[in-house]
Amino acid sequence: MSHFNGVAQIMIKVLLFVLVLGMLVLQAFAAPLYQISEIVIDGNRRVERRFIESVLGINPGQVVSAADIDRGLRAIYATGRFDDVVAEKVLVGDKVQLTYRVTERPLLRELQFSGNRRIKNDKLATLVDAKRIEFFRPQIVAPAIEKIKMAYMLEGFYATEVTPEVEINERNEATLTFTIEEGRRVFITDISFDGNTVFSDRELRNAILSKEKWFLSFLTSRGAFKEEMLQVDREMIIDQYYNKGYIEVEVRQPITTLKEDQESMTVLFEIDEGRQFFIGEVDIQGDLIKSREEMLAGLTLRPGEPFSRKALRENMMALNDLYADEGYAFVNVSPITDVDPFLQQMNIVLNVERGQRVRIGRIAISGNTRTRDKVVRREMRLAEGDFYSASKMNDSRRWISNLGFFEEVNLTTSRGDDITLMDVEVDVQEKPTGAFSIGAGFSTADGLLLQGSLSQDNFLGRGLRFDLAAALGTKSATYRIGVLDPYFLDSNISFGGDVYNTEREWTDFSRRTTGGSIRFGFPISDELRSFLIYRYENKSIFDVETTAPRSIREQEGKSSLSSLTATLTRNTTDFRPDPTLGNVTELSVEYAGLGGVERFVKYIADHRYFYPLPWGLVFSARGQIGYIQELQGRPSPLDERFYLGGMNSLRGFRNREVGPREVEEDGRGYFYGGNKSAFFNFEVTFPLVRAMNMKGLVFFDTGNAWDKNERYFTDMRYSAGVGMAWNSPMGPIRFAWGYNLNPKDYEENSVFDFSVGRMF
Repeated sequence: MSHFNGVAQIMIKVLLFVLVLGMLVLQAFAAPLYQISEIVIDGNRRVERRFIESVLGINPGQVVSAADIDRGLRAIYATGRFDDVVAEKVLVGDKVQLTYRVTERPLLRELQFSGNRRIKNDKLATLVDAKRIEFFRPQIVAPAIEKIKMAYMLEGFYATEVTPEVEINERNEATLTFTIEEGRRVFITDISFDGNTVFSDRELRNAILSKEKWFLSFLTSRGAFKEEMLQVDREMIIDQYYNKGYIEVEVRQPITTLKEDQESMTVLFEIDEGRQFFIGEVDIQGDLIKSREEMLAGLTLRPGEPFSRKALRENMMALNDLYADEGYAFVNVSPITDVDPFLQQMNIVLNVERGQRVRIGRIAISGNTRTRDKVVRREMRLAEGDFYSASKMNDSRRWISNLGFFEEVNLTTSRGDDITLMDVEVDVQEKPTGAFSIGAGFSTADGLLLQGSLSQDNFLGRGLRFDLAAALGTKSATYRIGVLDPYFLDSNISFGGDVYNTEREWTDFSRRTTGGSIRFGFPISDELRSFLIYRYENKSIFDVETTAPRSIREQEGKSSLSSLTATLTRNTTDFRPDPTLGNVTELSVEYAGLGGVERFVKYIADHRYFYPLPWGLVFSARGQIGYIQELQGRPSPLDERFYLGGMNSLRGFRNREVGPREVEEDGRGYFYGGNKSAFFNFEVTFPLVRAMNMKGLVFFDTGNAWDKNERYFTDMRYSAGVGMAWNSPMGPIRFAWGYNLNPKDYEENSVFDFSVGRMF
């Protein structure tokens, strides 16, 4: 009986399902259908009727249901161009006139930002999913606000508020404005570490990019909190441990805490150091170009020393360069490591696949719109047909950059027509190398200076250096024209010359010269170059003070100079227009006596040293020593002697007022120049505005000039101070404030030197 009841219940459920399904089918067949006689679009002003009809999907004469009409309504609304869409049906006879009434959204005519100082409008506009002259969609506002806030958070601003405002004019055009309250930037006030014993907190702080706030953060933004930088810091901490052999180190996600003032952030790095691992066996295998013993001897990895990922990379790069300099451009050096956790050792095998040895195929120059190909090509340290060399490729890039003609220099390689050939593409971006200026300048040495100049370091695109200049000041006047061809007749010989006329008024006398020079230069090596310069001048010393000492008055009058100067220059700097690393050494000897009246030999040795420091700082040191040897019993010329003081020698002293001084009976002192001189400059430069290449500097100077009967390095003078250097569009701007560390009675405690504009 129970079985019968179960079957009956199932049959009843089936009958009910069939009944409901039948009712739904009948209802569907009973749904009203409409034959469309006409479609009317009402309310559109900017959106064309044809566009609306194309998305509607209903045509006159078509029979449609209410669901079809509703789908058309949703399709029109989905275009995003309308605030509202309504469908109306009007019976006309036995057919229906279908009307869609639309309300257009306003046209987004303008997108504005106000209150933003840290992030420019162009960058903010990319965060808003809207373009000008498209229909305004309210749904873009909330995501845009979140993106703008996130952009400010990445810059260290965590309290930024963004308020949107939409204004619609009578033409139904919208202006969307985001008003931004940036708030104050969040700075890191404390960086701490937990679990570190191998490195001190200070060592780890120096190793990472994030820094703590300091007293100059309002200028340099040092210490500004940037969350994405913390992930880089985490990897840098791991790298520090890997370089000490702690390959099991774990650095957890940094913990950041925003203080109540909403402007200060603390950062904590939690570290699990693990065990230290040492180098076990070291071997090398694969395509060896020397014996295995020789190759191993060239490595710096030594068994028993702590493992260092940095040392491993350096050895791999050294092997790569060794092969690449022999023409194996596609060499692959891969490490095979085997970790022994029981012995805490890392066994290392360096596997070398040298690949095909290749030569240089085609060298193509591109991007040089003004400079001729040969000017670039002659700086290449590789020629077509040479075996490929990685070091010579790097040298080529450096030499082309040192021309000073290009903003960017890129060397790329690609396989040539043959697998044994490699083509080189030299892509450069020209920069202005000429200048025409009419203006004014000022320096503490020359006073006001009116000038006009035409100069070109890449004249005619041939690398010629040409300048034509005239300068007229309150204390000096200069007229000069000169040209130099660094590769005369496409040879390695430099040839050029200049003619000039100068007049200069000093405190004790005035000097007028008319002359010229011819110069020859030739390279001895890539870093060493020699010049021979012949100079001839007719000059006059006049307006000598009547109370001046005899050593000055006896040289009043006209004279002539005919001299030959030999110079030897060695330059190993990384970038000659603005060095940060390397040395410049110059030795020169000038002999006057090839005719003319004056007789002397002048010796000058000058050395400059540059070394990069952290945070973009550069340390430089300069030393110069000079000596004039008198010939045939004649005193050295007054204007050829050594006068120190001023911007180019000893800052903190007035120009030309360091050296031998004679005091007359009236108590007035006269500087008459020394036959000997030596000075030393120690300087640290730091970036002020990187984009403008504006630099600040602190310096310490010492030196003096001495008469022929005095000894070198007696009574050395000392100064220290600060300054700035900027190659501005109007010309170089330099200033230095120097403090005299041991002033004499007639000297000032400090001197401010300033110059602006091109001085000749």
